[in-house]
Amino acid sequence: MTKSITVLIPAYNEEPVLPKLYERLSSLANSETKYKFEFLFVNDGSNDGTLPLLKELAIEDHRISYVNLSRNFGKEIAMIAGIDHVDSDAMVIIDADLQDPPELIPDMLNLWEDGYDDVYARRTKRLGESWFKRTTSALFYKVLQRSTSIPIQRDTGDFRLLDRRCIDALKQIRERERYTKGFFSWIGYKKKEITYVRDPRAAGVTKWNYFKLFNLAIDGIVSFTTAPLRIASVFGILVSFVAFIYILYLLIRPLFGVPTGGGYSSLLAVMLFIGGVQLLSLGVIGEYIGRIFNETKQRPLYLVEEYHKNKAKK
Repeated sequence: MTKSITVLIPAYNEEPVLPKLYERLSSLANSETKYKFEFLFVNDGSNDGTLPLLKELAIEDHRISYVNLSRNFGKEIAMIAGIDHVDSDAMVIIDADLQDPPELIPDMLNLWEDGYDDVYARRTKRLGESWFKRTTSALFYKVLQRSTSIPIQRDTGDFRLLDRRCIDALKQIRERERYTKGFFSWIGYKKKEITYVRDPRAAGVTKWNYFKLFNLAIDGIVSFTTAPLRIASVFGILVSFVAFIYILYLLIRPLFGVPTGGGYSSLLAVMLFIGGVQLLSLGVIGEYIGRIFNETKQRPLYLVEEYHKNKAKK
């Protein structure tokens, strides 16, 4: 039987780049004739012409399917919405902006045929990105790797091929605060790395600003480790210990004829420092409690306004 491959593409306001993406995906599928391809787009509440363009392409090409979400839920939710609708033997996740080259998919397929369940692409260079973004990204991966027991792949995004059993495993994870890159590592299975140079966007503008990236980093750390809670506890113990030693010092030094003095400035500084530590600790605890609150509400992860599955020609 011919094996089926779904190429999953989350899309939010990607009208300018979709024709180029479709052209390269179509060329790929035409050259890999031993597989049956499906191009599954997830329209994440776009407010440009992304959805009408997808509908036009679906009429012209039997390989195109799309899931239209009821609003913008964010890329992490868009990916699980797409994964829920994948029924192929394997799946490739790729961004619509063409920073990840579709021409790498045949190499992924070859390694999949060799028995690997998760073929992930690691970026050796990131063209078109600022020094600050590259540096903070590297720092985030170092922090995440050292704070969790799960082996997180560095310099990797969502661009990867996943076998059917990986897809089924991901479908079981229904967390609302999602960090899918961590889930890829958490599920395990047989992994293989390939490397590539990441290109600049082919068209359009990035939807990720530094605030969104910061929130994603917080989600990644909080979702996969309780290290921040432990750090807050240890820091609180250290501050308390230092404060206790300082109090002993203030009590003992008059015995040696050293006047204590007013000390209003030092007292104020110590109070502000301890207050800052308390607020920081409460903030860390609040991050975890907030996620517990969101999980207990048991709302659906997403709502689908329209699902179109175009059946492949036989």
